Amino acid sequence: MSEDRIVDALTVLTAGPTPYGQELATAERLAGWGTSRWPDLAWRVDRLPATAEMPRSANLVVTAGRDVTAGHNVTAGCGDAPELLICSHLDTSLTGEPGFDEPITGVSGPTGGLRRSAGPAGDALVDGFGLGVARAAAATALVGFVAAAEALRAADRPHRLTLLLAATGTHRYHLSQPPETPARVVRQQPGGVARHLDRYPPPAAAVLAKSSPPGVLTAEPGALYLRVRLTGRFHPVLARERAVPPGGLITHLGVVIEALEAFRRRHLAARADPTAAVGAEVGIGAVRAGQPAKPDLLPGRLDLHLYLVTVPGDDPSRIRDEVQAAVTAATAGTPLAECPVSVDGQLVHPAAATAPDAPIARHACDAWTAAYGEQAPPVLGWTGSTDGVVLRGRGVPTVRLGPPGRGADPADPRRDRYALADLRMFAGIYADIAVRHTGTIDSAGYRMA
Repeated sequence: MSEDRIVDALTVLTAGPTPYGQELATAERLAGWGTSRWPDLAWRVDRLPATAEMPRSANLVVTAGRDVTAGHNVTAGCGDAPELLICSHLDTSLTGEPGFDEPITGVSGPTGGLRRSAGPAGDALVDGFGLGVARAAAATALVGFVAAAEALRAADRPHRLTLLLAATGTHRYHLSQPPETPARVVRQQPGGVARHLDRYPPPAAAVLAKSSPPGVLTAEPGALYLRVRLTGRFHPVLARERAVPPGGLITHLGVVIEALEAFRRRHLAARADPTAAVGAEVGIGAVRAGQPAKPDLLPGRLDLHLYLVTVPGDDPSRIRDEVQAAVTAATAGTPLAECPVSVDGQLVHPAAATAPDAPIARHACDAWTAAYGEQAPPVLGWTGSTDGVVLRGRGVPTVRLGPPGRGADPADPRRDRYALADLRMFAGIYADIAVRHTGTIDSAGYRMA
């Protein structure tokens, strides 16, 4: 398991920006590089339907298989070999475009390319833009996938492996949704993983490669976007005391924020469970009002955008109603009382789980133990939601695990650092899971042949 392979894959991944909905160039670059290096594998770029939010979106799909009865490499129809999907994603949480990123990061200028360096203990590090979400894990998954395919082919063992580096893996709130009509909860349009599952038969099991806490995640929470809107009347700043509300909506923003923070405290307290695998969380991620080009006008609309991590049993419509009731009650008796409150929501996906004793979970835990020499620690209260819930929602047993990061670059928080030894370790773990997954099928599930 070569560190050079991982660095090479990262170099190709980081050669250009890969914002949400514009993954095509990176998918084509990776496919060309991979085809020239590993021609025995099938490299395919699957374009997604173009939309305004996703004009050049694509998945990269790599397949490996061998049907011993046929005596040659194939990419489908590999006898009874159960398909394993190893999945990560191409797009990055930040885009690499300063116009979008700077209001979030507070940093401008270019991010620079991939760098290798030495850590405080002399260990080899690699750092770059988008490694945390999710280029480091994607490169590691690719290298582990190739290693498993090589080992299984050399052993003449039947196998079906698919690597999916998916489009639109990070959460994004489409501002054209929900519609302007109030009290709506709508679903996000299908992303790259959902499109793949729509196009091809579901795999027997899946491994989600993303940076994670130590351990094997068999459960993940869901995700809900909420938009809280207060409506007043626009008014010139020069006559602000005659505005509705007096002084303008932004003057009273603190009342709304405190109402939402009080809701958060109640919401989390009602879901507190120290034994649960997943946990809840709520945060205000954006506030929007007015136009920077016309600051002489007080805006007549104030929007606050929330990200809410859901746990099993959460009802998005009920949560939306609770938020609306909380803000309405908090603004009663204040200058905001004359400003109607509406709350709209977009459910990205609900929470979902895989049984801890499912075969893929056992394979992942066994591979972890083989790599680290001890059992994987339990993961409790995890609040990160990914495509694992999409796979589980389609009936695919799924585990998530990935390399730990070493934090952000102190000189540029947009750049993430990883130890090459950790990336090599997880490439080996992914390969080990794939090898353990292959074999015959019996009534108890999958076992090693």
